[in-house]
Amino acid sequence: MIPVLAILGLFALLLAGAAAAAVLDRLAYALAAGRPLSGEAAAPFRAAAAQLARQRIATERPDAVGAALAPAAYLALAAIGMSVVPLAEGVAVVEIETGIVLWGACEALTIVVVFLHGWSANAPLPLIGAYRYVAIGLPAMLLSMFVLIGVALPAQSLSVIEVVRAQEDVWNVVRQPLGLVLFLMLGLTLSLRGPFDYADPADLAGGTSADASGPAYAVWRLARLCMLVSVSAMASAAFLGGPLGPWLPGPLWLALKMLVVLAILIAAGRLLARTPPARMLTLIWVVLLPLAFLQLAIAGVGALP
Repeated sequence: MIPVLAILGLFALLLAGAAAAAVLDRLAYALAAGRPLSGEAAAPFRAAAAQLARQRIATERPDAVGAALAPAAYLALAAIGMSVVPLAEGVAVVEIETGIVLWGACEALTIVVVFLHGWSANAPLPLIGAYRYVAIGLPAMLLSMFVLIGVALPAQSLSVIEVVRAQEDVWNVVRQPLGLVLFLMLGLTLSLRGPFDYADPADLAGGTSADASGPAYAVWRLARLCMLVSVSAMASAAFLGGPLGPWLPGPLWLALKMLVVLAILIAAGRLLARTPPARMLTLIWVVLLPLAFLQLAIAGVGALP
């Protein structure tokens, strides 16, 4: 019964989180544009309904299988990645000793799926967005490797459940605050958002989504929101103690922490400027990766007996 409840809880949290993220993103957009907030909360749902009813526009000789597979695979990766996060104390949909490795595999496959989304359109702007994302995404994934190994050290385990248990006395955000910042940057990359959105940016008229429309585009947008929720769940578990907390039930604690992380990610996506790809590559290789390695070294020293 518990696995069934955990699976239902996972999808409920994922969909509710995606709805909350869509509303927060719309409100943040309205605030940044100086527009009144009345009616903005319902705007994402009206836009989704309109997109579902819109006729699909196809480019010349697209890869139909790839175009259909990419949004579904992106959505599946968000759900699979979140499946290793404990929804209550000691309870996750997938309880394995290598949960962090499974999460890392989902991160790596996200690059493949986003590239496939741009490739399948058989058009120039989506293909440019796909190649740019690969160039930025590959080194960005290395950040995650250093950061997640760092949070696994206090637990001496690659199980996300054990990582949470190791934070009963002190959250990892206190031990490794830089790790949380770096992980959130990775989250912006995985969800194609803000300063790390090199796949679907406005300067490429939507990039990999430039020629997407109709239900397939609506599913792609939903998958991006679900990946944002999945990142929030992993950040909450890895750095904020996941479902740990006094008085309230564990799942409610997890949901509250995820909501805070979601708000931070959405604000960062709206407020931080995107740099040219070459400058971002320099930033990742010269600044962010050495910082990630430094925080891993500090975490390693701190884990010594």
